[in-house]
Amino acid sequence: MSEPAMTNPLTLQPDALADYQAWLNTIKQRVVSARLRMALSANRELILFYWELGAMIAHQQAHRQWGDKLIPQLSADLQRAFPDIKGLSTSNLKYCLRFFQFYGQAGDAAAPDSSGLPFGQQAVDQIPWGHNIQIFTKCSSVGEARFYIEHTLAQGWSRDVLALQLKSRLHARAGKAVTNFSRTLPPPQSDLAQQTLKDPYTFDFMAMTEPYNERDVERQLTRHITQFLLELGKGFAFIGRQYHLEVAGNDYYIDLLFYHVTLKCYVVVELKNRKFIPEYAGKLNFYLSAVDSLLKRDDDQPTIGLLLCRDKNNIEVEFALRDMNKPMGVSEYTLLETLPDNLKGALPTVEEIEAELTHDHGDAQ
Repeated sequence: MSEPAMTNPLTLQPDALADYQAWLNTIKQRVVSARLRMALSANRELILFYWELGAMIAHQQAHRQWGDKLIPQLSADLQRAFPDIKGLSTSNLKYCLRFFQFYGQAGDAAAPDSSGLPFGQQAVDQIPWGHNIQIFTKCSSVGEARFYIEHTLAQGWSRDVLALQLKSRLHARAGKAVTNFSRTLPPPQSDLAQQTLKDPYTFDFMAMTEPYNERDVERQLTRHITQFLLELGKGFAFIGRQYHLEVAGNDYYIDLLFYHVTLKCYVVVELKNRKFIPEYAGKLNFYLSAVDSLLKRDDDQPTIGLLLCRDKNNIEVEFALRDMNKPMGVSEYTLLETLPDNLKGALPTVEEIEAELTHDHGDAQ
């Protein structure tokens, strides 16, 4: 809903009215900030309450013989006493216990600070309870949980996006691409660029049917550009597919071209629907030189290349990148492959297999 048009009941002159509008905008910004602080404060108090509740349940379970029905009984009694308060169900009390056990029993790295919460300022209390549940129920270590907490805050992930990143095990892929950044980029640009890339990339949001080539993959990625950008990570802005460059009167086409707003550089992505071979690095190096000469501005950082292959040998990649003078990385990518229609009918169905097994079993009797 748009804001109503501003009236001028004060009958101010234009200059004075402009001053008033500027002052009003300042007040509006203060209101927004205050609401955000109140929301964060309310969330922090809620998380702290759940932490303390989990700690008290854990203490009673460790020191009293009240049996397995403690949590259901406690939930019923609390809901009877406070029918207007949410979060007192049996399932949520069990989450509170798991929350405390996950961080509270993980050693010094997750020891509670003076406020009672783990991580101190590391912000379990700055993300919603639903996000926290996703993290401490899906992560196997506090270090892994810390990764997802920090990325949730930095990138503003919704609960659904967080669930997707947990499912794809982003923590195990981030920063794992084989690159030459440490030699071709100055710090801290090299470290930031390294953490920007991952290995492998998971494109399971699209299904491909054999046979297909790089252009087919490109078309599918651009057709699913939102999911593709999500998998690439925060900061990538899509420039174009088969981006045309002219060098010495000859035409060249980059598979996918991006600009990274945090790294402040162009990113050339080349797709290969096969295993990595060293020649691919040489071609990518050429494209990076062309982009640096034709597109890069004076205030841009050096262009980065990302070669995506279906398979690679890391030692072979390291040898191929060793003497390249342009910053580039090599990663694998996976996608969902489906059978061609002409083969689907030739394969037995689950029901046919079960019927055959039943028939064989009957014969054996």
